[in-house]
Amino acid sequence: MSPNGSDRSSRRPMRRKLPQVLTAGLILVTATGCTYKDFPRLGMPTPVTEEGPRILSLWQGSWAAALATGVLVWGLILWSIIFHRRSRTKIEVPTQTRYNMPLEALYTVVPLIIVSVLFYFTARDESKLLKLDDKPAHTINVVGYQWSWGFNYVENVPGVSGDAKTSKELSAIPSRFKEDFPANAGGVYEVGTPGERNPQTKNPGPTLWLPKGEKVRFVLTSRDVIHSFWVVPFLMKQDVIPGHTNAFEVTPNKEGTFLGKCAELCGVDHSRMLFNVKVVSPEKYEQHLKDLAKKGQTGYVPAGIAQTDHEKDRETKNL
Repeated sequence: MSPNGSDRSSRRPMRRKLPQVLTAGLILVTATGCTYKDFPRLGMPTPVTEEGPRILSLWQGSWAAALATGVLVWGLILWSIIFHRRSRTKIEVPTQTRYNMPLEALYTVVPLIIVSVLFYFTARDESKLLKLDDKPAHTINVVGYQWSWGFNYVENVPGVSGDAKTSKELSAIPSRFKEDFPANAGGVYEVGTPGERNPQTKNPGPTLWLPKGEKVRFVLTSRDVIHSFWVVPFLMKQDVIPGHTNAFEVTPNKEGTFLGKCAELCGVDHSRMLFNVKVVSPEKYEQHLKDLAKKGQTGYVPAGIAQTDHEKDRETKNL
């Protein structure tokens, strides 16, 4: 058999398999649990906060940039395969492009431009999302510990005396956050266990209540190791670090009960660090605080490991 004949016979199986490969690819793309309404979010859940659309927009823009870059690269690869494939009759070495300065400069400049654009939009949105108001409507100290969560509601609750600014349990929180605490906030708390379940949804973990339409600041502290506070439809998460206090703010705009979890591998029972977030009307939220007070859950649970002096000094200099 001639060499040309063997080449043709070797290519035939590939041609037969091409329809099968294309069919399998089509099935992989279409056989998912998403509907056409979910596709524009590219796998993200529907945001339930006023800040969520900004994160969703950044996510969609990143995918659009990645797709444009991928199409360009795939196009160049296919162009090279089709128009610069090896000739069957000629055996000379193709023209080389080494030391082509304009082309090599293009290889360097284009990736730098792509990275710079992505960095600009990421830094812009991050600064907006992590900006803290002078006086948030509500402040909640989220305490992470192995293997569940505690929630200190830093609020003025009728019949509850105390002061969050001087509370020994909240001594781990830096004073720059305490300046925005309400005056004489006795507060109430909720402490969860992995075996606890939400009475409505039966989802595991404690339930954090939030008021719809009002800004909430989360002050994140840890008692032991690094955790991560992630409410899935908030579209953002932040680490809960021992010896370092993080904070961010959201304004819930949709009522319902949503899933939350620890997004940082924190030990053997990390998968059990689940919780729920229940967004209700402001009136129901205030009533929930009163119900916690009636149960005797007044004051605060220990916030966690205090910041070191070095860390406090560093944050003071950056203010």
